[in-house]
Amino acid sequence: MSLEESESKEWAILSPVDFIQLQQYIDYSNLKMKDALKEFYRDGVLSKYRHGECIEEEGFKLFMKTYLDVKEVPEDLCHRLFMYFQKTSEPDSANQSQSTPAAPGQVCMKDVSCYLSLLEGGCPEDKLEFTFKLYDKDGNGLLDSSEVDRIIAQMMHVADYLEWDVSELKPILKEMMKAIDYDGNGTVSLEEWIRGGMANVPMLVLLGLEATIKDDGQHLWQLKHFKRPVYCNVCHSLLVGLRKQGLCCTCCKYTVHERCTTRSLLPCISTFAKSKKDAGVQPHVWVEGNCEASKCDRCQKKIKSYQGLTGMRCVWCHMKIHNDCVSQVPSECDCGALKDHILPPCAIYPVILERQNCPKNGSPSPTLSEETEQSFTTPDGQILRITPVPETHPLLVFVNLKSGGKQGKRVLRKFRYLLNPRQVYDLSNGGPAPGLNFFRDLLDYRILVCGGDGTVGWILDAIDKANLLVRPPVAVLPLGTGNDLARCLRWGGGYDGEDLQRILRDIELSSQVLMDRWSVQVIPDNPQEKGDPVPNDIINNYFSIGVDASIAHRFHQMREKHPQKFNSRVKNKLWYFEFATSETISASCKKLNECLTLQCCGLPIDLSSLSLEGIAVLNIPSMHGGSNLWGETKKLDPGSSTNQQPEVITDPEVLKGSVQDSSDKRLEVVGLEGAIEMGQIYTGLKSAGRRLAKCSQITIKTKKPLPMQIDGEPWMQPPCTIHITHKNQAHMLLAPPTRTSSSSSFFNLKKNIQET
Repeated sequence: MSLEESESKEWAILSPVDFIQLQQYIDYSNLKMKDALKEFYRDGVLSKYRHGECIEEEGFKLFMKTYLDVKEVPEDLCHRLFMYFQKTSEPDSANQSQSTPAAPGQVCMKDVSCYLSLLEGGCPEDKLEFTFKLYDKDGNGLLDSSEVDRIIAQMMHVADYLEWDVSELKPILKEMMKAIDYDGNGTVSLEEWIRGGMANVPMLVLLGLEATIKDDGQHLWQLKHFKRPVYCNVCHSLLVGLRKQGLCCTCCKYTVHERCTTRSLLPCISTFAKSKKDAGVQPHVWVEGNCEASKCDRCQKKIKSYQGLTGMRCVWCHMKIHNDCVSQVPSECDCGALKDHILPPCAIYPVILERQNCPKNGSPSPTLSEETEQSFTTPDGQILRITPVPETHPLLVFVNLKSGGKQGKRVLRKFRYLLNPRQVYDLSNGGPAPGLNFFRDLLDYRILVCGGDGTVGWILDAIDKANLLVRPPVAVLPLGTGNDLARCLRWGGGYDGEDLQRILRDIELSSQVLMDRWSVQVIPDNPQEKGDPVPNDIINNYFSIGVDASIAHRFHQMREKHPQKFNSRVKNKLWYFEFATSETISASCKKLNECLTLQCCGLPIDLSSLSLEGIAVLNIPSMHGGSNLWGETKKLDPGSSTNQQPEVITDPEVLKGSVQDSSDKRLEVVGLEGAIEMGQIYTGLKSAGRRLAKCSQITIKTKKPLPMQIDGEPWMQPPCTIHITHKNQAHMLLAPPTRTSSSSSFFNLKKNIQET
C-alpha cells in the first residue's frame, strides 16, 4: 500500500474524539438539518455548490459551518468528516446499479443529512419521516430495498460510534427490514416505514434517546453500560459485553437485551389514574430483579443474588424487598422519603371538558391552546387534572439539556425515575409553557430549575407571562459554569454528580425568600447604527459596562466560534483567565468616566476624579462565578434596617455600612479599576471594588460603543441611554445552611442582622 493510500485510509476513519466533537457542535447549534438544507435552493448561501445530489469539499465546509451555526469549523475535523462521508457514500455490490455514487472529490448529501440528523434532538417520528424523504428520490412516497439498506447503513455507522454492540444490532435491523413491507409488494411506503420503525425498540433508541411521555405503558429506553452484573427482565439471563450491554427504561428500570425487545414486554408504569374513581389511593408498583447487594426494607436482611432476577423494587417509593416479603407489605404505597415532591398516578386523572363556550356556573369554559392541550392530555384527548396528596408540595422540574455538557441529560433521566415523569420537562421540547400549564391550577407547589442563571431567568420570565393563580417558589440545581444566583441561594456553584435525593431533601427543608427583578430599557442614540442585539430586558443578577463586559464578550465570541473548546468548567476558567490577561494589557476601556454619565434616581454621580475601567450594577452579591464586588459589610447597629434607608445613597461613609439585600428594591453600583482589581477580588487579595451608590433607579448615557452585559450575556452596544427600574419580586427557595458555608448567602446575613 502506498503512502498516499495509507493517508487516505486514515483520513476516512472518524475517531471517537471526532464523533464526540461533532455531537458537541450539534448540541450547541440552534439549527436543524431541514433548515440547513434550504440553503441549497434559490438564493441560499449553498445554492452554487450543489451538483445534483452531491457536493464538493469547499461547499461541504460551508455547509457544516451553516448547519452547526458557527463562524468556523476546525479545518482538520471538516476534512476528516468529508473523507469519512466519501467512504460511507460508496455503494456496495448489492445496490451499486440502483444508486448514483458520488463522483471523486464529492459526497452524497443524502447520506450526510441522514447521518447528522440522527444526532439531533427531536421525536423519533419526525426523524423517521425526514430520513424517508431524503431517500425518496422521485417523491412518490415509496422506497425500494436498496434505499432502505442505505438508511440502515448510516444508522449502523452512528450506532458504532455510540458504542453499541453492532454485531447484535445488525441482525435485529435486518429482521425488521424483512417485516417492514407489510403488504409484501417489494417497496416500503412512508406509513410502513414509520410503523415499522416505531415498533422496533433499538431503532427508536437510536432515533430518539430522549423520547417524550405520550402513552402510558411506553418505556423510555436508554442504551446503558452496567458496572455490575445485571439480568434481563425478559429472558432472565445475564447481560454481557465490554461495551453497552443492553437497554434500560429511564422510568421503571426495566432492563432487557436488544434481541429481547421483539418479545412480549411488560408495560412501563402508568403516570395517571384511568378515571377519577381510581384516584385517591396509590398501590405499590413492583419491578422484579437487580436488587442484589441491597438490604430488604421489610426484614432488614441482605438480598442475595442467585444468578438471576433477585428481589422486587417499587417504582414510586423505591423500596427494595425479597420476593417472599411482598405479601407482608401493605398494598398502599406512600411514595417513601420523597412523598412531599411526588405526584403519584392516583393524584392525576382525566376529566371530560364541556364544549367550548358552553356556560359553566354562568361563565364560558376556558379555551385551551394547541400547545397547552398537548402538554397534559391523554392519547384519546382527555384533559388531565391534578389533585395533589394533602400536605405535600409537588415539584415541577425543568431541565436545560444544553447546560453543563451531558449533565442535563443525566439529570433528566434520574428525575424521571425519582419522580413522576409528568413532573419533569425537557426545556428543548416546548420550553416551560407545557409544565406551567399542567400545574397552573395548583396552589402549593415548587419549581426546580436545572440549568444556569440564564435558564433561571427564562423560567422566571415564563412565570410572569403565565398568569398563574400563585407564583411558585423556585429552587436551582446549577449546571455548567458561573451560577451566581445559585451560589447566593446556597445551592452551590455547580452540580458534581451528587445524589439527587439529597438535593430533593434540601428543597423540602428550604425556606422562601424574595428577590428583586429589574427592567432594562436601552435606547440607541442613532437607531440606524448597527450593534449586537440586547440579550435581555430584565436583570436578575447584575448589569455591567466596561472591563468585565469586554472579557465576557471575548469569551462569548470564542465560545460561539469554537464550542468544543468550552466543554468543562476548568477549561472555561482557563479561557476566562487568558482573556482577562489580554484585557489587562490592552486596557480597552480605560478613561471610562469620559465615555459615559451616571445618574442614580436623577442625582448625577461625579466620576471625573476616578480612574475606572468598568461599572457594575448589582442585584446579588455574586458575579463571574463567586466574586463579591460590593464586599462584606459589618453588622448594622441594633434597631437599624435596610428598609429605613433613603431611595438613593452616595455618601461614602454611609455606603460603608450598607448591606446588600436582594429584596430591598435597591441596586448597588460599584466602580472597577481594571481586570487586575477584578482578579484580586476573586482571589480574596482585595475585599471589594469602589462603592459608588445604592439606589432604586439608574440612568446611564454612553458616548461611544462599549461592551455591556446582563447576567453574563455580553454584547457590544453603540452610544445609547439606559434606564434601569424595578420590575417585580420573584419567590425563590433558599437552601438549608448545612449545604455550604453561611457566608455565601446574603440572605443569611440579613437574618443575622434581624436577630441582633
